[in-house]
Amino acid sequence: MIKKIKQKKLVFAIPCRNTGKRLFGKPVQFIDPARKVTVLEQLVRCIKKVNSVSDIVLGISYGSENKIFEKIAKKNSIKFIYGKESSPLERVIQCAKKVKATDVLRITSECPFPYYEVIDKYWNIHKKNMADGTFLENIIDGCGFEIISLQSLIKSQKKSRAKRHLEDLTYYIRKNYKKFKVNKFFGPKELNREDLRLTVDYPEDLALCRKVYKKFIKQAPMFKIKSIVKFLDKNPALKKMIKPYVRSGYTSMYKWGKNMY
Repeated sequence: MIKKIKQKKLVFAIPCRNTGKRLFGKPVQFIDPARKVTVLEQLVRCIKKVNSVSDIVLGISYGSENKIFEKIAKKNSIKFIYGKESSPLERVIQCAKKVKATDVLRITSECPFPYYEVIDKYWNIHKKNMADGTFLENIIDGCGFEIISLQSLIKSQKKSRAKRHLEDLTYYIRKNYKKFKVNKFFGPKELNREDLRLTVDYPEDLALCRKVYKKFIKQAPMFKIKSIVKFLDKNPALKKMIKPYVRSGYTSMYKWGKNMY
C-alpha cells in the first residue's frame, strides 16, 4: 500500500503581546496615524497577498492588555488563539494546529516591511527539499523571515529547557542545526545593509517607518525594500536617527552552532 504524502500548508503565525520597555505596544503603534493603520496591520495586509501563505493566525498572550490583538484579528478577518505569555513557541504551535498547517512562516509582529518578494520562491524550495527550516539572512534587520516545519517546532518545545528557547522560536534549531535539515539563504547584496534597520523597537524606529510609509504609501501594503533603501540613503538625517540602535540589533541576529557554514 502506497502511503499518501500529506499536502504541505504554510501558515503565518504571529505571537502577540503588549510589552516593551523601550516602546510599549510596538505592534499596535500606528505606522499611519491618519488612517489608523498599525504596524501589525501593515504586516498582515502585506502577507495576505503572498500566494503561498494559506492562513494568518495571531497567537495572543492571555491578559486584558492584549485584547486589542483580538480586535485587530477580527477587523482584518484573520484567526487567533490565546495562550501562555511565557511561551511564544507554544502559541505558534497552537496557531499551526488550529488551521492544520504543516509549516510556519515567521516574521515578528513589529516588522512592517518584510522582503515578501521571495517568500513563494523559498517556500517551494522548502517543500521540495522537505526541509525542517529555511532561513533568509544577511538582510536588513526587520526584512528577513524563517519557514519552519511544525514538527521541528514541536521537537524544539520538547527538547528546550531554557526560557530563551521558548521565547525565541528557532533558537534551539539554530544551536542544534545538525539534528535538522536546514536551508540557509542570503538576501541580495544591496539589502545587506547593517547601517539600516526596518523594525519597530524604539520611538526613533517608529518615526522612521512612518516616514517611509508616508513616502511610499501608493505601494501599500507591498513596499519595495530596494526603493526604501534608496530613499534612506538620500536622507542621512533619518539614518542618523536610528544609528545608536543598529549595532545591538545585528549582534543578536543569525546565531548558529559552531562552524555551520
